[in-house]
Amino acid sequence: MASKLIPLADKLVLRPVVQEEVLSSGIVIPDTAREKPNQGEVVAAGPGRRDEDGKLIPLEVAVGDRVLYAKYTGQEIKVENEEYIVLKETDILCKVEV
Repeated sequence: MASKLIPLADKLVLRPVVQEEVLSSGIVIPDTAREKPNQGEVVAAGPGRRDEDGKLIPLEVAVGDRVLYAKYTGQEIKVENEEYIVLKETDILCKVEV
């Protein structure tokens, strides 16, 4: 459960969005051919980072947002058979509207 993970500062916990196994054309993508996902849903977010004066700068993303993140970034973790990625907000490339 992601509710047990409480990120600090500007860290985020994402649930990776898995690539579809069958394309719209009907082609099935085997596990070995799938790329590492780089899209995820924010399930937990820290309060933000502090500037040099100690002022809190809130995060630009919130729980429930779907985001694209840089490949090969963050720390992959597994909690109760669920896979998550913990990364900094600066590793987020953009929000995705669905």
